[in-house]
Amino acid sequence: MNPLITSDLDLATAEPDSEYDEKQADEVTNITPDDAIDSPPESTPSTVATQDNLPLADDYEAFKKEHFPPLDDLEIVDETINTWNITGWYAKQRKEHGPSFDCGGHPWRVLFFPFGNNQGESCSFYLEQAKDEELPKDWAACIHFMLVLWNPSDPSIWFKHSAYHRFMLDEWDWGFTRFLELRKLVRGLNNDGRALMDGESANMTAYVRKIKDPTGVLWHNFNNYDSKKETDMVGLKNQGATCYLNSLLQSLYFTNTFRKAIYKIPTEVESDARDNSAYALQRLFYSLQTNDTAVSTGELTNSFGWESRQIFEQQDVQELCRILMDRMEERMKGTDAENALPDLFLGQMKTYIQCINVDYESSRLEDFWDIQLNVRGNATLDDSFKDYVQVETMEGDNKYQAEGFGLQDAKKGVLFESFPPVLHLHLKRFEYNFQTDSMTKIYDRYEFPEIWDASPYLSETADRSESYIYRLYGVLVHSGDLNAGHYYAFLKPTKDSEFYRFDDDRVTRALKKEALDENFGGDFGNQPNGLNAQRNPYTRTWSRQKFMSAYMLVYVRETRLDSVLQPVTEADIPTHLERKINEERVEAERRRKDREEAHLYMTVIAITNDNFNAHQGFDIYPPNTVLLPENHPSIPKEYRLLRSMTVGSLIKTLSQDLGIEERLIRPWGLVSRQNGTTRPDGPLYSLDSTIEEASHRLQAKIPLRIWVEVASLDDEGQQMHDVATLSDAKSPTTPTLLFLKYFNAKEQALSGKGHLYIGKHQRIAEIGPMILERMGWGPGTNLKLYEEIKVNMIEAMKSNNTIGAAELQHGDIVCFQEVLPEEEVRALEQAGKYVDAPQFYKYLHHRVEINFSLRNDPENEDCHFVLELSKVSTYDQIAAKLGDHLKVDPTFLRFSTVSAATGKPRSFVRRTQNPTLAAILNPSYSTYGHLANQRTDWLFYEVLEMSLSELETKKLLKLYYLSEGITKEDVFDILVPRNGTIGDALEPLQKKANLSNEDMEYLRLYEAQTNKIHRDLHADTPVSNITDWVTIYAEIIPKDEREEESHHLVNVYHFDKEPNRTHGVPFKFVLKPGEVFSDTKERLSRRTGIKGKLLEKVKFAAIPRSSWIRPEYLDDDDVLSDKLVSGEDMLGLDHPNKTRAYGSKNDAMMIR
Repeated sequence: MNPLITSDLDLATAEPDSEYDEKQADEVTNITPDDAIDSPPESTPSTVATQDNLPLADDYEAFKKEHFPPLDDLEIVDETINTWNITGWYAKQRKEHGPSFDCGGHPWRVLFFPFGNNQGESCSFYLEQAKDEELPKDWAACIHFMLVLWNPSDPSIWFKHSAYHRFMLDEWDWGFTRFLELRKLVRGLNNDGRALMDGESANMTAYVRKIKDPTGVLWHNFNNYDSKKETDMVGLKNQGATCYLNSLLQSLYFTNTFRKAIYKIPTEVESDARDNSAYALQRLFYSLQTNDTAVSTGELTNSFGWESRQIFEQQDVQELCRILMDRMEERMKGTDAENALPDLFLGQMKTYIQCINVDYESSRLEDFWDIQLNVRGNATLDDSFKDYVQVETMEGDNKYQAEGFGLQDAKKGVLFESFPPVLHLHLKRFEYNFQTDSMTKIYDRYEFPEIWDASPYLSETADRSESYIYRLYGVLVHSGDLNAGHYYAFLKPTKDSEFYRFDDDRVTRALKKEALDENFGGDFGNQPNGLNAQRNPYTRTWSRQKFMSAYMLVYVRETRLDSVLQPVTEADIPTHLERKINEERVEAERRRKDREEAHLYMTVIAITNDNFNAHQGFDIYPPNTVLLPENHPSIPKEYRLLRSMTVGSLIKTLSQDLGIEERLIRPWGLVSRQNGTTRPDGPLYSLDSTIEEASHRLQAKIPLRIWVEVASLDDEGQQMHDVATLSDAKSPTTPTLLFLKYFNAKEQALSGKGHLYIGKHQRIAEIGPMILERMGWGPGTNLKLYEEIKVNMIEAMKSNNTIGAAELQHGDIVCFQEVLPEEEVRALEQAGKYVDAPQFYKYLHHRVEINFSLRNDPENEDCHFVLELSKVSTYDQIAAKLGDHLKVDPTFLRFSTVSAATGKPRSFVRRTQNPTLAAILNPSYSTYGHLANQRTDWLFYEVLEMSLSELETKKLLKLYYLSEGITKEDVFDILVPRNGTIGDALEPLQKKANLSNEDMEYLRLYEAQTNKIHRDLHADTPVSNITDWVTIYAEIIPKDEREEESHHLVNVYHFDKEPNRTHGVPFKFVLKPGEVFSDTKERLSRRTGIKGKLLEKVKFAAIPRSSWIRPEYLDDDDVLSDKLVSGEDMLGLDHPNKTRAYGSKNDAMMIR
């Protein structure tokens, strides 16, 4: 619908810098920037000079027919031709307007810049809506126009440009900033002197067509577009590269029976959508149903267990759909919706081999959830189905071994026994290219009908009592190439609706042609602008082949339309789901309102004497409360108050909340001093000023922090030390407010003991009696006094100094302790305790609580504990304290840090440099230049069987012991000498795996790389030859393998669709000559432990080494020994990978 125009298109008010200015749709996913944009291949210029046998510029109808053809499939509402004779070109103003003319009921005119718009090299022409009338806000007109400049005296000399545009109130002009170079006006287009101007005059003819807008969004720029308002539907937000997920989810959402089934899954007890994908999908569907704006898929992908790598990596839609169906089917078991998905999506096919000359047939029935169809070599959907059911003749060397009849000529093929009500067809637009050894996209033209008959592909025994006519209800599209592209969907939301385009967060009406014809693929052909190519917006290169094509089709059986697409009503929505989401929306609205009104409020932190007395640390309250228990008495209260509240009203609020008489409350403002401390500076003296003004006067940070003093009263009932006096801190008569802290050396505790007032002329020694009285100690008690100046500066006070000479001021802190007898001091020192306040303050500064968990069993709560350590403790000191706690030799302890992202162990901490705890938990910078992503409050520990120094002479081997086929792996870490052999690991393995001596006789070890067997390991294999990135498996050789006198072993591995997408545990398997594969499969089941439905989902393939990338899938009647003739040939098990590891884009998808 939007072929590119190769002219300079622009708004008249915009800067003309873009090479191409026509609006493009916002295709946002995986756009790959290139350094330059290639030129279009074989493009036809949109400018034409004098040519023989072409219409003249004044022959308007002939000229229009030749140069201004209608746009394909767009209805013309009205069209007109207007010519403006421009005279006195060089005398024109900077901007001129041509005469108005009508088209489509609105006035238009040509906007003209004789000497260029914002540039002086070319003249500029635009088509403009004349704005002679008041237009509604949503006014728009789709206009296709051509502007032709020509010589009035010689109409064979002309120059043109054409374009189309959606004119709106904010874009009422559109055209060509660089219409024609000024020099060519007089020198001629080909510098031949045949000027376009006749003296100073020229004609400008405007050909204007008003086009009917069939969808309401034709040529729309989508600024301020509201999907809900325009379509009553909303889209899904793209998280990065989740457009493929969005298109699939929308198609499932509008499969109403599927939505109803999802709503039936019991989720009443769920509280967190991240823990349950079914609950997350319910929430997403409900939000799509009720939201006014686009919905996020974040909850859903979190419930899948996806991380950022999966979010920014496009996945296989068929695989995603299958896994999602599996997970939802699991959730539906035992509920009212148990069979809902099979009833909706499950069909059945028959694979058969029928002998030609004898009466023998072998067949099996298989269920299918979707069908994957070949695109290459097929022109239509029916061609693909004919290809799918094509009969293969087995003859010559490929004859079939029929039981009881020997080798026979036979026919092999597939027929369908039934098709489901909703048929998902996956078109193989991507396939493996053997020449380039990579995946490529197929751009071939491939047509699919709106109505399709599936009955020709049914077997003769199929039930045909019901019609198999299908209607197309969904087309999922990929636009771009393999490496850069975008996904969107065309869907019919209801039974009788037209198609809509669901493009991430935008929903628009669409034409049937857009949904079908434009997604057939193939070549672009000739475009209205004369090009036979378009620019790919993702690779920014020109392409003759259509880069947008369907990759998945959704057909609904005509006889089941009413049931599949039945409306979803209020009764279908779980009440708990509706209630929960509505509560969240109310809360979100409250938070939004709070954010909007945040500028009216400010936070006030009120510190009381109780908070100060309970605080053990620096300053008068804990600045960081994150590590403190909830409701700890040292944590001050926070108030959210209007900035306009007066100090007097603040006092009333505090009085009511704290239960203190209003007349006793005296709030002090706290300020941050230059030395990094936060102390009260002075009382808030103006009761009529606002708290915001008070904060500004204090030059305090937001939030406002206050200390709530409970003042003493004099004999007349007035506050002692009135506010005015205390506010004049420089006056020699003003008493100084000091806070007291007591260090109890015996209890190793620091606590607040209130405050006092003392005159500037008084000596520090006079503080002592006040302390003794407050503490209730006798007059003979000796004290040590310290001033808490700042962190790491706790200094002894000189008793003879005056308060003024010691430069003490409001808010300073005096710490005191008893002078202990020397024997008590020695006892404290021997116990490793602190004997004076400065030592204890230093400990408080470096104190940190560290969690310890057993590395090999981190979930074991019995082995988890918390120790209080100092950040300056060394590795050996940490080990000593941990060893004391565990009652083990500290030299046998090893630590590892903890990943902040996964909670799993990171690398071991190196002891060699004896690092401090701070260096271990907060390493400066990693190799990659960013802070290490690790926990700063947690360490894993491991109790070794030897000391760390001895460990350095060992090599760690990680052995995976297969105890039950290949379904169970026991992992054992075994230390062997660095210069040792595999044989050194056998005895430790026997002990750890509890193996008998007989088991050890049949023990086999082998090495695997990329999930395939690489080599066998023997007792004399040096461990120095084993790298860290390989996997070592150990197993007891199966009995059937031991019992075979002579046998041939084949290597077996697992893959997911493509042989290079390996996963799982590889293993060895006995190959029996002449054994039919149905029997081989039974042995494989016993060998692997894969049984029942899990085994039915596995496809088996012979993979010859000569062309290992080409799997040859096996039927029950095949003979595996005939397929694998070389010792390097392998057997492959094709099934989805249930786990996803880090690293490779080819990892199988996971939904937990």
